[in-house]
Amino acid sequence: MDYADAAAVFFVSRPADTPLPAAVTEGGPARRLRDACEPVAMHAVWSRTVHERLAQLGLDFLSGYVGPRAVSLGDPAGAVVAATFAWFEPGMMTTTWEAARAAATPAQMAQARDESTVASLREALGGEDPGEVASLLADAAEAADGMGRPLFSGRRADGRPADPVHLLWWACGLVREHRGDSHVAAVAAAGLTPVEANILTELWVGMPLLSYTATRGWSAEAMQRAVEALELYGWLRDGDLTDAGLTVRIEIEERTDAQEESIVAALGDRFDEVCDRLNHWGQLCIEASAFPPDILKRAAG
Repeated sequence: MDYADAAAVFFVSRPADTPLPAAVTEGGPARRLRDACEPVAMHAVWSRTVHERLAQLGLDFLSGYVGPRAVSLGDPAGAVVAATFAWFEPGMMTTTWEAARAAATPAQMAQARDESTVASLREALGGEDPGEVASLLADAAEAADGMGRPLFSGRRADGRPADPVHLLWWACGLVREHRGDSHVAAVAAAGLTPVEANILTELWVGMPLLSYTATRGWSAEAMQRAVEALELYGWLRDGDLTDAGLTVRIEIEERTDAQEESIVAALGDRFDEVCDRLNHWGQLCIEASAFPPDILKRAAG
């Protein structure tokens, strides 16, 4: 899949009357911060400028996502990448990482990722100075606990940038990876498979059954088994969540959010201000076609 193919699939807006998902309207502070960080944190994934640079290394859209994100783990085995990325079909992740690694070294991917992302984000921000907010967010996120959080810890180990735009992207990435690692832990503790978790999430945010899960590389057979399992648990009926299924997904969200309280608390009385500024810069990224406009995609992560 190249960038144009991915953009054709994901850069599609929902109808204007699409309701905001409960994940957004009823989300607590940790969810609000995560959603505010998302468009900036994922700039390296969705910016055409970044993918044009990565294409020079021989990376397509998928390997350009997996490789530059996974290099924060060092030079891992494909199985390690699959385990930390969690929601994707493991064989696809392993093959994609191996393809990226055959095309470029981790150092080459990291350099191309950083230089092109910062240049693209700087252009999207249109001369705005994110320095103060970036520093506040970086202070809060950098101090968070890294236990059991490989992607967060690896990204933190990349080192704190001096450039304000780079710092903003890095800090948003720390928040995202910390919450992502926490969410993997919450799902694992609940005893769910990745496919089951994907289904619960897509239905919770208002997507049709399997529409999001299928983009993670799972086979029709694996998805059908997960649907049948969720029906057996009493969490899924007629293609939608039951009250029991909704309760399970909300409990996972609450357990995830609880692990993010240190970051929220560290922002103190600047929390709302930081979220407001991040949401403004996120909208600039959307307007620059550097993040999908679909609110449901943003909520699903």
